[in-house]
Amino acid sequence: MSPPTRILDVQAFPTSYPVTNGVTLGVGRTVKRDAVIVKVTTTAGLVGYGESHHGRAPGTVAHLVNTTLRQLVLGADAEDVTGVWARIFKFQLASHGMGAGCALAMSGLDQALWDIRGKALGLPLYRLLGAASRPLPAYAGGVSLGYQEPASLVDEARPLVEAGYKALKLRIGDTPARDVARISAVRKAFGDELVILTDANTAYTLADVRRVMPALEELRVGWLEEPFACQDDASYRSAAALGGVPLAAGENHYTRFEFRRLIEEGAVGILQPDLSKTGGITEALRIAALASAWRLPIHPHTSMTGINMAATVHFLAAIDDPGYFEADVSRNNLFRDELVTCPYVVDAQGCVTPLEAPGIGVEVNEDFLRAHPVIDGPSYI
Repeated sequence: MSPPTRILDVQAFPTSYPVTNGVTLGVGRTVKRDAVIVKVTTTAGLVGYGESHHGRAPGTVAHLVNTTLRQLVLGADAEDVTGVWARIFKFQLASHGMGAGCALAMSGLDQALWDIRGKALGLPLYRLLGAASRPLPAYAGGVSLGYQEPASLVDEARPLVEAGYKALKLRIGDTPARDVARISAVRKAFGDELVILTDANTAYTLADVRRVMPALEELRVGWLEEPFACQDDASYRSAAALGGVPLAAGENHYTRFEFRRLIEEGAVGILQPDLSKTGGITEALRIAALASAWRLPIHPHTSMTGINMAATVHFLAAIDDPGYFEADVSRNNLFRDELVTCPYVVDAQGCVTPLEAPGIGVEVNEDFLRAHPVIDGPSYI
């Protein structure tokens, strides 16, 4: 038996670029885009890449990877993904750890190790996870379709519908009246066949949901995403009784332990783990298995770069009850278009399929990282 391939180095790159005329949504107006790219190198010369969500503090998340997590995993078996995860959990996340910061940081490291495993075996990630390629429905999402006049919103949505998207997500959380006007305009423009999803980005109060819920039902909205902060369990429980539009959450819930609570409380029917936030591919698979016991669909939230996007398609192909892939339709997303090779393609039926190259399947341009160092300051204002 050949000796195991060891982790030789771990390096995180915080990266940013400014945005002009940014989208306005429930958390503010976008002024820059941030990401953290994690690179793992092995003693066999293999290189894997992953994405840690920036947590609006990309330099801090990258520093955690480059110091604490790096020291914990150097020399570990690079193919022992669950062992590396368990070591980080034991020494950092479970006790006296950084909580969400550690979950974000370890997510990119975990993705990079899965990327390495696929490359070592010459298999695309979905094959490594025991799946076959299949078309997966996508909705038009990302940082897009924000607060604007209804006619302008229809103009933004039209080319997406014409491109084949059967579903799209509108940003709400402005005021109930303006939100309903925007949803109504899109419904009127594209008819009953279009699936309309909504995301309040935590900007609603319980009173807002009480006011808006009858209209969301009448307009046949598919879900109401994150009306409240992830910690506001009481409001989620109350809102679930206000109407028939299911509540969605999960992008800001970390690890299977938080998802267990989310599932057991029963208020949220749409689960949205993010592979760059919740603990990586390893933990997202556990969350999906947990959800399958309740027959709850998984509609992952996608993060900032094409690494996460490509990995998410592989993940969806491999789980029970896969829901929508969130296709990023943001204008001028350099993390999708220039940092990596094409992470996915949406076909004329509005579906995506996983990439066939080994590992996650995208190539990373490190020259881009050097040309776009981190920009300090808030991502939204």
